[in-house]
Amino acid sequence: MEEKEKQYQLLLKQAQALVQDETNLIANLSNLSSLIHFTFGFWWTGFYFVDGKQLVLGPFQGPLACTRIPFGKGVCGTAWEQRKTLVVPDVEQFPGHIACSSESRSEIVVPMFKDGEMWAELDIDSRELNTFDETDRIWLERIVALIQ
Repeated sequence: MEEKEKQYQLLLKQAQALVQDETNLIANLSNLSSLIHFTFGFWWTGFYFVDGKQLVLGPFQGPLACTRIPFGKGVCGTAWEQRKTLVVPDVEQFPGHIACSSESRSEIVVPMFKDGEMWAELDIDSRELNTFDETDRIWLERIVALIQ
């Protein structure tokens, strides 16, 4: 088993322990963003909430971020529109990428669903190209599924 997968196995157990007895959504998302961010040393790790036809910034770790992202715009808005996780090896090659930070090079966005509706998403940016892959997608989808 590769090292990244081992890290995610431990991360999932830690995430479960963090959220199992806590009912406050903001507390849980705050702790999850910190846990993911510091486990892997990503550039930016955080959540966006669906609010009408926009995504609105939620708890995060990292530098300042875009506060609102329209439906279908950038990686986050496109993941919302397509209702699926997007792994972007090079954000400069993504049509309509919104550059919240010029230091962001690759990105993964994981939609979060409740009763079939997307209500939030996890967004992670890296300063390195090709940071995210299928392993990240699988494990991050498991982690966000902990939040209902």
